[in-house]
Amino acid sequence: MSEAVALEVMWDEGADRALGLPGYETPGAAGADLRANFAPGARDGVEIAPGARALIPTGLRLAVPVGAGAADPCRASRRDGARRGRVWLDRGRLMLSVLILMGIVWGAGRWLGWPAGLRWGLVALIWTVVVLLHLTLPATSGLRQATGETAAPWVILAGLALLVAGYAAILRALKRRTAQGPEDQTAKDQAAKPTFSEAELDRYARHIVLRELGGPGQKRLKSARVLVVGAGGLGAPVLTYLAAAGVGRIGVIDHDEVSNSNLQRQVIFRDADIGRPKVEAAAEAMRALNTYVEVRPYQRRLEEHFAADLFADYDLILDGTDNFATRYMVNRAAVATGKPLISGAIAQWEGQLSLFDPGAGGPCYECIFPEAPAEGLAPSCAEAGVIGPLPGVIGAMMAGEAVKHITGAGTPLRGEMLIYDALYGESRKFSLSRRDDCPVCGGTTGDKDDQSAA
Repeated sequence: MSEAVALEVMWDEGADRALGLPGYETPGAAGADLRANFAPGARDGVEIAPGARALIPTGLRLAVPVGAGAADPCRASRRDGARRGRVWLDRGRLMLSVLILMGIVWGAGRWLGWPAGLRWGLVALIWTVVVLLHLTLPATSGLRQATGETAAPWVILAGLALLVAGYAAILRALKRRTAQGPEDQTAKDQAAKPTFSEAELDRYARHIVLRELGGPGQKRLKSARVLVVGAGGLGAPVLTYLAAAGVGRIGVIDHDEVSNSNLQRQVIFRDADIGRPKVEAAAEAMRALNTYVEVRPYQRRLEEHFAADLFADYDLILDGTDNFATRYMVNRAAVATGKPLISGAIAQWEGQLSLFDPGAGGPCYECIFPEAPAEGLAPSCAEAGVIGPLPGVIGAMMAGEAVKHITGAGTPLRGEMLIYDALYGESRKFSLSRRDDCPVCGGTTGDKDDQSAA
Protein backbone atom coordinates (compact mmCIF):
# COMPACT_ATOMS: atom_id res chain seq x y z
CA MET A 1 0.00 0.00 0.00
CA SER A 2 1.24 3.55 -0.67
CA GLU A 3 -0.29 5.40 2.34
CA ALA A 4 -0.13 4.78 6.08
CA VAL A 5 -3.29 3.24 7.52
CA ALA A 6 -4.41 3.65 11.08
CA LEU A 7 -5.37 0.38 12.70
CA GLU A 8 -7.69 0.41 15.69
CA VAL A 9 -6.52 -1.98 18.38
CA MET A 10 -9.23 -3.36 20.68
CA TRP A 11 -9.10 -5.70 23.64
CA ASP A 12 -11.12 -8.88 23.58
CA GLU A 13 -13.57 -9.22 26.41
CA GLY A 14 -11.87 -11.02 29.32
CA ALA A 15 -8.37 -10.44 28.03
CA ASP A 16 -5.61 -9.90 30.62
CA ARG A 17 -4.78 -6.22 30.15
CA ALA A 18 -1.96 -6.47 32.66
CA LEU A 19 0.20 -7.93 29.93
CA GLY A 20 0.44 -4.57 28.30
CA LEU A 21 0.04 -3.66 24.65
CA PRO A 22 2.24 -5.92 22.52
CA GLY A 23 4.18 -4.25 19.79
CA TYR A 24 6.77 -5.09 17.21
CA GLU A 25 8.04 -3.14 14.24
CA THR A 26 9.76 -4.56 11.22
CA PRO A 27 11.79 -2.09 9.15
CA GLY A 28 10.35 -1.71 5.64
CA ALA A 29 7.24 -3.68 6.49
CA ALA A 30 4.15 -2.94 4.42
CA GLY A 31 1.74 -3.76 7.24
CA ALA A 32 1.49 -4.13 10.99
CA ASP A 33 3.41 -6.79 12.89
CA LEU A 34 2.49 -7.78 16.43
CA ARG A 35 4.51 -9.68 18.96
CA ALA A 36 2.64 -11.41 21.75
CA ASN A 37 3.52 -10.79 25.39
CA PHE A 38 3.30 -13.91 27.46
CA ALA A 39 2.69 -14.34 31.14
CA PRO A 40 5.77 -14.71 33.33
CA GLY A 41 7.11 -18.23 33.27
CA ALA A 42 5.36 -19.10 30.00
CA ARG A 43 7.53 -17.21 27.57
CA ASP A 44 10.49 -19.54 27.73
CA GLY A 45 8.29 -22.56 27.00
CA VAL A 46 7.21 -21.42 23.54
CA GLU A 47 9.48 -22.47 20.69
CA ILE A 48 8.76 -22.03 17.01
CA ALA A 49 11.05 -23.70 14.49
CA PRO A 50 12.45 -21.55 11.70
CA GLY A 51 10.00 -21.34 8.84
CA ALA A 52 7.18 -22.84 10.93
CA ARG A 53 3.92 -21.18 11.87
CA ALA A 54 2.03 -21.09 15.17
CA LEU A 55 -1.23 -19.50 16.31
CA ILE A 56 -0.63 -17.57 19.54
CA PRO A 57 -3.59 -15.81 21.16
CA THR A 58 -2.77 -12.24 22.15
CA GLY A 59 -6.18 -11.12 23.27
CA LEU A 60 -6.20 -8.39 20.60
CA ARG A 61 -8.35 -7.66 17.58
CA LEU A 62 -7.43 -5.40 14.68
CA ALA A 63 -10.02 -3.38 12.83
CA VAL A 64 -8.83 -2.63 9.28
CA PRO A 65 -10.64 0.19 7.45
CA VAL A 66 -12.52 -0.80 4.32
CA GLY A 67 -10.40 -0.46 1.17
CA ALA A 68 -7.11 -0.14 3.08
CA GLY A 69 -5.15 -2.36 0.69
CA ALA A 70 -6.77 -5.59 1.70
CA ALA A 71 -6.20 -8.30 -0.88
CA ASP A 72 -9.16 -9.15 -3.08
CA PRO A 73 -8.82 -12.89 -3.80
CA CYS A 74 -11.54 -12.77 -6.41
CA ARG A 75 -9.79 -10.00 -8.34
CA ALA A 76 -6.45 -11.84 -8.13
CA SER A 77 -8.13 -14.99 -9.34
CA ARG A 78 -9.69 -13.13 -12.26
CA ARG A 79 -6.34 -11.55 -13.11
CA ASP A 80 -4.54 -14.92 -13.03
CA GLY A 81 -7.35 -16.47 -15.05
CA ALA A 82 -7.07 -13.77 -17.69
CA ARG A 83 -3.30 -14.25 -17.83
CA ARG A 84 -3.72 -18.01 -18.22
CA GLY A 85 -6.35 -17.39 -20.89
CA ARG A 86 -3.96 -15.23 -22.88
CA VAL A 87 -1.24 -17.91 -22.61
CA TRP A 88 -3.62 -20.63 -23.76
CA LEU A 89 -4.83 -18.39 -26.58
CA ASP A 90 -1.24 -17.96 -27.81
CA ARG A 91 -0.64 -21.71 -27.60
CA GLY A 92 -3.87 -22.39 -29.40
CA ARG A 93 -2.88 -20.06 -32.21
CA LEU A 94 0.41 -21.88 -32.79
CA MET A 95 -1.27 -25.29 -32.62
CA LEU A 96 -3.81 -24.01 -35.14
CA SER A 97 -0.94 -22.85 -37.36
CA VAL A 98 0.53 -26.37 -37.32
CA LEU A 99 -2.87 -27.82 -38.25
CA ILE A 100 -3.21 -25.27 -41.07
CA LEU A 101 0.24 -26.31 -42.32
CA MET A 102 -0.93 -29.93 -42.41
CA GLY A 103 -3.98 -28.85 -44.39
CA ILE A 104 -1.87 -26.87 -46.85
CA VAL A 105 0.43 -29.88 -47.40
CA TRP A 106 -2.58 -32.13 -48.03
CA GLY A 107 -4.31 -29.66 -50.37
CA ALA A 108 -1.17 -28.79 -52.33
CA GLY A 109 -0.29 -32.46 -52.72
CA ARG A 110 -3.76 -33.23 -54.01
CA TRP A 111 -3.58 -30.33 -56.47
CA LEU A 112 -0.20 -31.57 -57.71
CA GLY A 113 -1.58 -35.07 -58.11
CA TRP A 114 0.48 -36.73 -55.38
CA PRO A 115 -0.75 -40.17 -54.27
CA ALA A 116 -2.83 -40.24 -51.09
CA GLY A 117 -0.18 -42.34 -49.34
CA LEU A 118 2.46 -39.66 -49.88
CA ARG A 119 0.15 -36.90 -48.60
CA TRP A 120 -0.75 -38.86 -45.49
CA GLY A 121 2.96 -39.59 -44.97
CA LEU A 122 3.87 -35.87 -45.01
CA VAL A 123 1.06 -35.02 -42.57
CA ALA A 124 2.19 -37.86 -40.31
CA LEU A 125 5.77 -36.56 -40.53
CA ILE A 126 4.70 -33.12 -39.27
CA TRP A 127 2.72 -34.73 -36.44
CA THR A 128 5.68 -36.96 -35.54
CA VAL A 129 8.06 -33.97 -35.37
CA VAL A 130 5.73 -32.12 -32.98
CA VAL A 131 5.31 -35.17 -30.74
CA LEU A 132 9.07 -35.82 -30.72
CA LEU A 133 9.66 -32.21 -29.63
CA HIS A 134 7.47 -32.84 -26.60
CA LEU A 135 9.17 -36.15 -25.82
CA THR A 136 12.74 -34.89 -26.13
CA LEU A 137 12.77 -31.23 -25.09
CA PRO A 138 12.60 -30.12 -21.43
CA ALA A 139 9.28 -28.89 -20.02
CA THR A 140 10.57 -25.31 -19.95
CA SER A 141 11.35 -25.28 -23.68
CA GLY A 142 9.68 -22.51 -25.64
CA LEU A 143 8.70 -24.91 -28.43
CA ARG A 144 6.92 -27.18 -25.98
CA GLN A 145 5.20 -24.25 -24.30
CA ALA A 146 4.13 -22.89 -27.68
CA THR A 147 2.66 -26.19 -28.90
CA GLY A 148 0.59 -27.20 -25.92
CA GLU A 149 3.17 -28.03 -23.20
CA THR A 150 2.59 -31.80 -23.56
CA ALA A 151 2.14 -34.30 -26.34
CA ALA A 152 -1.26 -35.30 -24.99
CA PRO A 153 -3.33 -32.94 -27.21
CA TRP A 154 -1.53 -34.18 -30.32
CA VAL A 155 -1.99 -37.84 -29.38
CA ILE A 156 -5.67 -37.19 -28.70
CA LEU A 157 -5.95 -35.35 -32.03
CA ALA A 158 -4.41 -38.32 -33.89
CA GLY A 159 -6.76 -40.70 -32.09
CA LEU A 160 -9.77 -38.60 -33.01
CA ALA A 161 -8.62 -38.41 -36.63
CA LEU A 162 -8.32 -42.20 -36.77
CA LEU A 163 -11.73 -42.62 -35.19
CA VAL A 164 -13.32 -40.21 -37.67
CA ALA A 165 -11.59 -41.88 -40.63
CA GLY A 166 -12.66 -45.32 -39.46
CA TYR A 167 -16.22 -44.15 -38.85
CA ALA A 168 -16.37 -42.56 -42.31
CA ALA A 169 -15.05 -45.74 -43.93
CA ILE A 170 -17.68 -47.83 -42.13
CA LEU A 171 -20.44 -45.44 -43.21
CA ARG A 172 -19.28 -45.56 -46.84
CA ALA A 173 -19.23 -49.36 -46.76
CA LEU A 174 -22.71 -49.51 -45.22
CA LYS A 175 -24.09 -47.03 -47.75
CA ARG A 176 -22.65 -49.01 -50.63
CA ARG A 177 -24.08 -52.22 -49.26
CA THR A 178 -27.48 -50.67 -48.57
CA ALA A 179 -27.73 -48.89 -51.91
CA GLN A 180 -26.53 -51.84 -53.95
CA GLY A 181 -29.29 -53.21 -56.11
CA PRO A 182 -29.48 -55.93 -58.74
CA GLU A 183 -28.00 -53.68 -61.40
CA ASP A 184 -25.07 -52.75 -59.16
CA GLN A 185 -24.45 -56.39 -58.35
CA THR A 186 -24.50 -57.23 -62.05
CA ALA A 187 -22.00 -54.46 -62.77
CA LYS A 188 -19.80 -55.75 -59.96
CA ASP A 189 -19.91 -59.27 -61.39
CA GLN A 190 -19.05 -57.92 -64.82
CA ALA A 191 -16.07 -56.03 -63.38
CA ALA A 192 -14.86 -59.23 -61.72
CA LYS A 193 -15.43 -61.22 -64.92
CA PRO A 194 -15.05 -58.83 -67.87
CA THR A 195 -17.46 -59.27 -70.73
CA PHE A 196 -17.11 -58.04 -74.28
CA SER A 197 -19.39 -56.23 -76.66
CA GLU A 198 -19.84 -57.47 -80.21
CA ALA A 199 -17.44 -54.77 -81.39
CA GLU A 200 -14.79 -55.92 -78.93
CA LEU A 201 -15.21 -59.56 -79.89
CA ASP A 202 -14.65 -58.61 -83.49
CA ARG A 203 -11.70 -56.38 -82.59
CA TYR A 204 -9.90 -59.09 -80.60
CA ALA A 205 -10.94 -62.02 -82.82
CA ARG A 206 -7.35 -62.79 -83.87
CA HIS A 207 -6.40 -63.09 -80.21
CA ILE A 208 -9.39 -65.18 -79.23
CA VAL A 209 -8.74 -67.83 -81.88
CA LEU A 210 -5.19 -68.35 -80.59
CA ARG A 211 -5.04 -71.58 -78.62
CA GLU A 212 -2.64 -70.08 -76.07
CA LEU A 213 -4.87 -67.02 -75.40
CA GLY A 214 -8.49 -67.61 -76.27
CA GLY A 215 -11.35 -65.90 -74.45
CA PRO A 216 -9.86 -66.36 -70.94
CA GLY A 217 -6.59 -64.75 -72.02
CA GLN A 218 -8.38 -61.76 -73.52
CA LYS A 219 -10.34 -61.35 -70.27
CA ARG A 220 -7.08 -61.28 -68.34
CA LEU A 221 -5.81 -58.58 -70.67
CA LYS A 222 -8.95 -56.51 -70.08
CA SER A 223 -8.54 -56.87 -66.31
CA ALA A 224 -4.81 -56.06 -66.36
CA ARG A 225 -3.24 -52.82 -65.14
CA VAL A 226 0.11 -51.97 -66.78
CA LEU A 227 2.38 -48.98 -66.11
CA VAL A 228 4.86 -47.84 -68.77
CA VAL A 229 7.76 -45.69 -67.56
CA GLY A 230 8.91 -43.47 -70.40
CA ALA A 231 6.99 -42.48 -73.54
CA GLY A 232 10.02 -42.28 -75.82
CA GLY A 233 11.52 -44.63 -78.38
CA LEU A 234 10.55 -47.86 -76.57
CA GLY A 235 7.48 -46.46 -74.86
CA ALA A 236 5.87 -45.43 -78.15
CA PRO A 237 5.50 -48.95 -79.65
CA VAL A 238 4.85 -50.50 -76.23
CA LEU A 239 1.92 -48.15 -75.60
CA THR A 240 0.56 -48.62 -79.11
CA TYR A 241 0.53 -52.42 -78.94
CA LEU A 242 -0.76 -52.61 -75.36
CA ALA A 243 -3.69 -50.38 -76.30
CA ALA A 244 -4.35 -52.40 -79.45
CA ALA A 245 -4.19 -55.65 -77.46
CA GLY A 246 -6.96 -54.44 -75.13
CA VAL A 247 -5.11 -54.04 -71.83
CA GLY A 248 -7.75 -52.63 -69.49
CA ARG A 249 -5.76 -49.88 -67.79
CA ILE A 250 -2.54 -48.38 -69.15
CA GLY A 251 -0.57 -45.82 -67.17
CA VAL A 252 2.28 -43.82 -68.69
CA ILE A 253 4.65 -41.49 -66.85
CA ASP A 254 7.05 -39.08 -68.55
CA HIS A 255 8.00 -35.44 -67.95
CA ASP A 256 9.25 -34.67 -71.46
CA GLU A 257 7.64 -32.92 -74.44
CA VAL A 258 7.55 -34.03 -78.06
CA SER A 259 10.39 -32.61 -80.16
CA ASN A 260 11.04 -32.75 -83.87
CA SER A 261 13.95 -35.18 -83.43
CA ASN A 262 11.61 -37.70 -81.70
CA LEU A 263 9.52 -38.32 -84.81
CA GLN A 264 12.28 -40.38 -86.51
CA ARG A 265 11.54 -43.35 -84.21
CA GLN A 266 8.73 -42.49 -81.73
CA VAL A 267 5.90 -43.47 -84.04
CA ILE A 268 3.02 -42.76 -81.67
CA PHE A 269 3.48 -39.01 -82.24
CA ARG A 270 2.70 -36.78 -85.21
CA ASP A 271 4.13 -33.50 -86.47
CA ALA A 272 1.25 -31.61 -84.84
CA ASP A 273 2.27 -33.00 -81.45
CA ILE A 274 5.58 -31.12 -81.34
CA GLY A 275 5.74 -29.10 -78.14
CA ARG A 276 2.98 -31.08 -76.40
CA PRO A 277 3.62 -33.22 -73.29
CA LYS A 278 4.42 -36.72 -74.46
CA VAL A 279 1.99 -38.39 -72.09
CA GLU A 280 -0.91 -36.26 -73.33
CA ALA A 281 -0.16 -36.87 -76.99
CA ALA A 282 0.37 -40.60 -76.36
CA ALA A 283 -2.86 -40.86 -74.34
CA GLU A 284 -4.79 -39.16 -77.13
CA ALA A 285 -3.35 -41.57 -79.69
CA MET A 286 -4.15 -44.64 -77.57
CA ARG A 287 -7.74 -43.52 -76.95
CA ALA A 288 -8.15 -42.90 -80.68
CA LEU A 289 -6.79 -46.38 -81.37
CA ASN A 290 -8.95 -48.22 -78.81
CA THR A 291 -11.83 -46.55 -76.98
CA TYR A 292 -12.24 -49.60 -74.72
CA VAL A 293 -9.02 -49.06 -72.76
CA GLU A 294 -8.48 -46.70 -69.81
CA VAL A 295 -5.40 -44.47 -70.13
CA ARG A 296 -3.83 -42.68 -67.16
CA PRO A 297 -1.14 -40.15 -68.14
CA TYR A 298 1.27 -38.80 -65.49
CA GLN A 299 3.16 -35.74 -66.71
CA ARG A 300 6.02 -35.65 -64.24
CA ARG A 301 9.45 -37.11 -63.65
CA LEU A 302 9.41 -40.38 -61.74
CA GLU A 303 10.89 -39.77 -58.29
CA GLU A 304 11.96 -42.17 -55.56
CA HIS A 305 9.58 -40.78 -52.92
CA PHE A 306 6.39 -41.70 -54.79
CA ALA A 307 7.48 -44.47 -57.17
CA ALA A 308 6.39 -47.28 -54.85
CA ASP A 309 2.96 -45.71 -54.27
CA LEU A 310 2.45 -45.36 -58.01
CA PHE A 311 3.62 -48.91 -58.77
CA ALA A 312 1.21 -50.29 -56.16
CA ASP A 313 -1.72 -49.34 -58.43
CA TYR A 314 -0.50 -51.60 -61.26
CA ASP A 315 0.14 -55.29 -61.89
CA LEU A 316 3.09 -55.03 -64.28
CA ILE A 317 5.78 -52.40 -64.93
CA LEU A 318 7.50 -51.79 -68.28
CA ASP A 319 10.65 -49.64 -68.28
CA GLY A 320 11.66 -47.95 -71.54
CA THR A 321 13.83 -45.17 -70.09
CA ASP A 322 17.25 -44.29 -71.45
CA ASN A 323 19.29 -43.49 -68.32
CA PHE A 324 20.72 -45.78 -65.66
CA ALA A 325 19.67 -43.74 -62.63
CA THR A 326 16.00 -44.13 -63.54
CA ARG A 327 16.41 -47.82 -64.38
CA TYR A 328 17.89 -48.54 -60.96
CA MET A 329 15.14 -46.54 -59.26
CA VAL A 330 12.43 -48.37 -61.22
CA ASN A 331 13.99 -51.70 -60.25
CA ARG A 332 14.07 -50.81 -56.54
CA ALA A 333 10.44 -49.71 -56.55
CA ALA A 334 9.34 -52.80 -58.49
CA VAL A 335 11.11 -55.14 -56.07
CA ALA A 336 9.76 -53.24 -53.04
CA THR A 337 6.18 -53.56 -54.29
CA GLY A 338 6.56 -57.10 -55.64
CA LYS A 339 5.78 -56.08 -59.23
CA PRO A 340 7.30 -57.88 -62.23
CA LEU A 341 9.42 -55.59 -64.41
CA ILE A 342 9.96 -55.85 -68.17
CA SER A 343 13.01 -53.78 -69.04
CA GLY A 344 14.29 -52.85 -72.48
CA ALA A 345 17.21 -50.84 -73.80
CA ILE A 346 18.49 -49.78 -77.22
CA ALA A 347 21.60 -48.15 -78.68
CA GLN A 348 22.71 -47.72 -82.29
CA TRP A 349 21.88 -51.10 -83.90
CA GLU A 350 21.38 -53.30 -80.83
CA GLY A 351 18.61 -53.78 -78.31
CA GLN A 352 17.94 -56.00 -75.31
CA LEU A 353 15.02 -56.97 -73.07
CA SER A 354 14.28 -59.17 -70.10
CA LEU A 355 11.61 -59.91 -67.49
CA PHE A 356 12.89 -59.25 -63.96
CA ASP A 357 10.66 -60.99 -61.43
CA PRO A 358 12.37 -61.86 -58.11
CA GLY A 359 8.99 -62.80 -56.63
CA ALA A 360 8.85 -65.76 -59.03
CA GLY A 361 12.48 -66.79 -58.48
CA GLY A 362 14.13 -64.67 -61.16
CA PRO A 363 16.82 -62.02 -60.75
CA CYS A 364 16.26 -58.30 -60.53
CA TYR A 365 17.90 -55.67 -62.74
CA GLU A 366 20.62 -54.93 -60.17
CA CYS A 367 21.54 -58.60 -59.94
CA ILE A 368 22.67 -58.39 -63.54
CA PHE A 369 23.97 -54.82 -63.53
CA PRO A 370 25.38 -54.15 -60.04
CA GLU A 371 26.85 -50.82 -61.10
CA ALA A 372 26.16 -48.28 -63.79
CA PRO A 373 28.83 -48.19 -66.50
CA ALA A 374 31.44 -45.47 -66.41
CA GLU A 375 30.72 -42.20 -68.14
CA GLY A 376 30.98 -42.58 -71.91
CA LEU A 377 30.91 -46.40 -72.01
CA ALA A 378 27.14 -46.54 -72.59
CA PRO A 379 26.16 -43.38 -74.47
CA SER A 380 22.51 -42.46 -74.86
CA CYS A 381 20.65 -42.50 -78.17
CA ALA A 382 21.11 -38.74 -78.43
CA GLU A 383 24.87 -39.21 -78.16
CA ALA A 384 25.44 -42.41 -80.12
CA GLY A 385 22.40 -42.45 -82.41
CA VAL A 386 19.87 -45.23 -83.07
CA ILE A 387 18.39 -46.75 -86.21
CA GLY A 388 14.71 -45.74 -86.43
CA PRO A 389 13.04 -49.20 -86.66
CA LEU A 390 15.05 -50.66 -83.75
CA PRO A 391 12.87 -49.15 -80.97
CA GLY A 392 9.84 -50.57 -82.78
CA VAL A 393 11.36 -54.06 -82.83
CA ILE A 394 12.38 -54.08 -79.16
CA GLY A 395 9.25 -52.22 -78.03
CA ALA A 396 7.02 -54.73 -79.83
CA MET A 397 8.94 -57.55 -78.13
CA MET A 398 8.38 -55.89 -74.75
CA ALA A 399 4.65 -55.64 -75.46
CA GLY A 400 4.67 -59.30 -76.49
CA GLU A 401 6.35 -60.26 -73.20
CA ALA A 402 3.72 -58.26 -71.34
CA VAL A 403 0.89 -60.12 -73.12
CA LYS A 404 2.56 -63.47 -72.35
CA HIS A 405 3.05 -62.60 -68.69
CA ILE A 406 -0.54 -61.39 -68.24
CA THR A 407 -2.18 -64.32 -70.03
CA GLY A 408 0.22 -67.06 -68.99
CA ALA A 409 0.96 -67.99 -72.59
CA GLY A 410 4.28 -69.49 -73.63
CA THR A 411 7.56 -69.07 -71.76
CA PRO A 412 8.41 -65.55 -70.62
CA LEU A 413 11.93 -64.12 -70.55
CA ARG A 414 12.12 -64.57 -66.77
CA GLY A 415 15.75 -65.25 -65.90
CA GLU A 416 16.78 -64.68 -69.50
CA MET A 417 17.94 -61.73 -71.60
CA LEU A 418 17.35 -61.45 -75.32
CA ILE A 419 19.80 -59.35 -77.35
CA TYR A 420 18.95 -58.39 -80.93
CA ASP A 421 21.51 -57.07 -83.43
CA ALA A 422 19.70 -55.33 -86.29
CA LEU A 423 22.91 -54.65 -88.21
CA TYR A 424 23.69 -58.34 -88.72
CA GLY A 425 20.19 -59.76 -88.18
CA GLU A 426 21.28 -61.87 -85.21
CA SER A 427 19.79 -62.57 -81.81
CA ARG A 428 21.13 -64.28 -78.72
CA LYS A 429 19.75 -65.23 -75.31
CA PHE A 430 21.57 -65.28 -71.99
CA SER A 431 20.45 -67.24 -68.97
CA LEU A 432 20.50 -65.01 -65.87
CA SER A 433 20.55 -65.85 -62.17
CA ARG A 434 20.08 -63.99 -58.91
CA ARG A 435 22.97 -62.88 -56.73
CA ASP A 436 23.00 -63.56 -52.99
CA ASP A 437 24.80 -60.25 -52.39
CA CYS A 438 22.29 -58.18 -54.34
CA PRO A 439 21.37 -55.20 -52.13
CA VAL A 440 17.89 -54.97 -53.69
CA CYS A 441 16.46 -58.51 -53.89
CA GLY A 442 19.10 -60.52 -51.98
CA GLY A 443 18.93 -63.49 -54.34
CA THR A 444 21.12 -66.60 -54.56
CA THR A 445 24.20 -66.98 -56.73
CA GLY A 446 23.87 -68.79 -60.04
CA ASP A 447 25.64 -69.29 -63.36
CA LYS A 448 25.15 -67.56 -66.66
CA ASP A 449 25.11 -69.37 -69.99
CA ASP A 450 24.93 -68.42 -73.66
CA GLN A 451 22.51 -70.08 -75.99
CA SER A 452 21.21 -69.39 -79.47
CA ALA A 453 17.82 -67.77 -79.83
CA ALA A 454 15.22 -69.64 -81.76
